[in-house]
Amino acid sequence: MKREDRVTVRDGVMFNRVGDEVVLLDLDSGTYFGLDPVGGRLWDLISGTASIGEAIDTMLDEYEVEREVLESDVLRLVDELEQRKLITVA
Repeated sequence: MKREDRVTVRDGVMFNRVGDEVVLLDLDSGTYFGLDPVGGRLWDLISGTASIGEAIDTMLDEYEVEREVLESDVLRLVDELEQRKLITVA
């Protein structure tokens, strides 16, 4: 995964904000996946127009966190979403 990669939400995946969280629903499997407020913020960025690197840079401005920690957490979550076939990364 590279900083310039962008995320595409897979067809058949719906998402909705519920309070501070984001809930994803895979219509094909009927499974839900919930994101906490920080994960929801990442989702807002990567499901829009931001590349993974742009999302990291934006979040570094918004949260008090070390770059290495944030990058690791972002890449792990993006990888998990991709493994669950909720997104594609290219």
